[in-house]
Amino acid sequence: MRQYRNHIVFGLLFGFLVSCAKEVALPIDPNFDIEVVDHDYSVPVYVKINNQTEGADTFQWTFDGGEPATSTDKNPGTILYNRAGNFTISLKASNRDGTQETKSMGLSIDEAIVPNFKINVEGDDFAPVTITIENTTKGATTFDWTFAGGIPQKFDARTPGKIVFQESGDHVITLEAGNGRETHTITDTVVVASGVSADFEMEPAFEDDDFQAPVTLNLINNSTSAIGYEWTFEAADLSNSTEINPTVTFHTPGVHQIKLKAYNNKRSSTKIKEVTIYENTNLRVLENIELGISTAHNSNQVGAFFSTTTREVYKADEIAPDDASFIDIAFFALNQDFNFNKFVSPDEVQDYTFGPIPNAKHTKFINLQESCECEATLTVAEFDVMEDDSLLAVLNIEETIGGIQDFDNSVLPRIVLFETWDGRKGAIKIKEFVQDGTNSHIVVDVKVQKQ
Repeated sequence: MRQYRNHIVFGLLFGFLVSCAKEVALPIDPNFDIEVVDHDYSVPVYVKINNQTEGADTFQWTFDGGEPATSTDKNPGTILYNRAGNFTISLKASNRDGTQETKSMGLSIDEAIVPNFKINVEGDDFAPVTITIENTTKGATTFDWTFAGGIPQKFDARTPGKIVFQESGDHVITLEAGNGRETHTITDTVVVASGVSADFEMEPAFEDDDFQAPVTLNLINNSTSAIGYEWTFEAADLSNSTEINPTVTFHTPGVHQIKLKAYNNKRSSTKIKEVTIYENTNLRVLENIELGISTAHNSNQVGAFFSTTTREVYKADEIAPDDASFIDIAFFALNQDFNFNKFVSPDEVQDYTFGPIPNAKHTKFINLQESCECEATLTVAEFDVMEDDSLLAVLNIEETIGGIQDFDNSVLPRIVLFETWDGRKGAIKIKEFVQDGTNSHIVVDVKVQKQ
């Protein structure tokens, strides 16, 4: 009887326990939040899911518009959205008791902001410059423009009107394009050319650097922001020109004007300069020429050859191998003591320790006027006051046995007369004998006819 009662008690207790287990089934609290990476809501958008659900064993995620579109992971990680729109993230959570709960959350994805614009310049780029803007920005709803140095300087709509830049220089245009949650910035530059300015330089031809008539000038145009030029010349072989860099010759002495008008499509500028042309003295004056002794020349330290045409001194290694006919003066000194010196014709230098000069021409010299026994004479005083070729023109330069002889350094200054192969007469004034070993040389002035 006792055993029977125990069975009854155990059955009642088991039923009670089963009844209690059904009543305490675990509830589910579905919960999650999202984090937009870098707070960037413009596609592509990356969204991190943070699952905070309690009481669930299984999870079914649905990501509308996302990649991936679904997941059964408790923590699905990062979801990618490649298109704009309003989307829903849904979670269905369940447990072993058969309990299911759901939660959904909305997500708004913006179009990607791609700022871009094109500058259109009306006409040329000379100040003032007017531009218009072609705005090709995508994904933006707000626009903030800044035009550095422009009129206007600010604008806050999609397409600004005309902008004017009055001053030359680089002007930066800035666009901040936004969608309410983020902005992107882009810049470009308008280069405005400086206002037209006329300017030029006058460069005489090499043979006309003394500005004695006739004078040929090469005009070097330094104008800025111009597209055309109008030159006007006074008393020249040309009266006007439209070339950029013309060449003009003035034949008469006096003060003459050269006028340049430079212009573009908007403005013009004028520059006037004066040039003074002098009377032609037909005399070239060359000063402080250094001519070396033979060892100085042959060792390429101080040249002994000179050209009255190029006005240059030439060392041994500077002689043109095919034609050096422009050399018309050659000096020979035996040593640094200057006890044997003479000027020799270029076509005879090979007789005086020098190498021959290719295509050399003959120059007549009178080294010793005192021994010449000829009519040609010129004093130091006459050389010093010579301002034209009148004294040289009347000289009859003859080569005599006495006149071509050598000289020493006992007479200083010394005047040596010469006549080039083309009939130009001249005089050399030896001013100094410089004793400096293999660098020893003389210092001379030369006055020679131009023609």
